[in-house]
Amino acid sequence: MDIDIDSADRERILKLIQNVPASIHRKDEIVKHNTGVYVNPVPYDPQMNLCTLDHKQAEAMGYIKLDFLNVSVYEKVRDNAHLEELLNTNPDWSKLQDEHFVKNIVHIGNHYDTMQRMPELTDSIARMAMFLSIIRPAKRHLIGLPWATVAETVWQKPSDNSYYYKHSHAVSYAHLVALDINLQSGV
Repeated sequence: MDIDIDSADRERILKLIQNVPASIHRKDEIVKHNTGVYVNPVPYDPQMNLCTLDHKQAEAMGYIKLDFLNVSVYEKVRDNAHLEELLNTNPDWSKLQDEHFVKNIVHIGNHYDTMQRMPELTDSIARMAMFLSIIRPAKRHLIGLPWATVAETVWQKPSDNSYYYKHSHAVSYAHLVALDINLQSGV
């Protein structure tokens, strides 16, 4: 299992907690995982300063990896009260019709043209979550279909194991998009 934790500055957090960087084993090479660390005891190589297990092997053995992700949007959040306000304010979804505005929004900035191909507006967290999913390889065939049709299969795991978003990830990222819309709108 891994847990994703978004932050404005991952290094600041990692300095506060004892952790062991996760590793990725590729052929004859062992490299540091870009974001993953373990805060629980794991097999450890002090010379490499890495977990000795490949992150997938560690997961299969029950170790929990934390992925600390830098999300620059959070740098613009002033404090907890501001974060609550941003999350509790329904964004002005109509701003997603403005190409210049969309280009500055996290996760969707390069997908304005795709959004315009949708027959209905992307105007809610649920629809934004579906949109974020259909711009991934496994679900691109759903682009241009009505949201009700997209909803029928968008969360099904692809049989070919191609890249897709699970519902929980997509909803989380949709909330981040909504938060960024609010930030860009001056909330």
